[in-house]
Amino acid sequence: MFRRFTALLALIACISANGAETDWLPIEREVKELVASKDVTIVHFWAPWCGNCIVEQKDDGWANFIAANPRVRFVFIEAWNDGKDSRDSLAKFNIGAQPNLTLLVDPRPRRGEERMRTFIGLPVTWLPSTWVFRDGRLSYALNHGEVRFPILQQLVEDAGADW
Repeated sequence: MFRRFTALLALIACISANGAETDWLPIEREVKELVASKDVTIVHFWAPWCGNCIVEQKDDGWANFIAANPRVRFVFIEAWNDGKDSRDSLAKFNIGAQPNLTLLVDPRPRRGEERMRTFIGLPVTWLPSTWVFRDGRLSYALNHGEVRFPILQQLVEDAGADW
């Protein structure tokens, strides 16, 4: 497992170093500015049709996590949904009104050649995906429904620690 994680980080570093910012969409430029903060920022990709995304939202999982971390900035990006804005889906799980949360919609289609495959130069291979940033650098990436809130809390604390 550790080898896979290390290989993923190496891949991310390679892609990040080779990413062409001139090709980025406005939403990517906006997120890049948001994650540049010295504070920890979590970028979460989701879709209203995604079963794993819904499981994470149930029992107010994300709502409680966001409320428990007021010093963390959260950016929820609706992806692979043809540019639709489904804030009402999040509202059902008490997500949306938090002051430390930004909701964005990726305009690209769900399928086809124009589908989002990278975002700010990093690969997006599955939903949900959750990235933890600090100082503009990716600290951790969780994909394919791997978010367990106690583990994510530890990652937030580790990313925010002064080493």
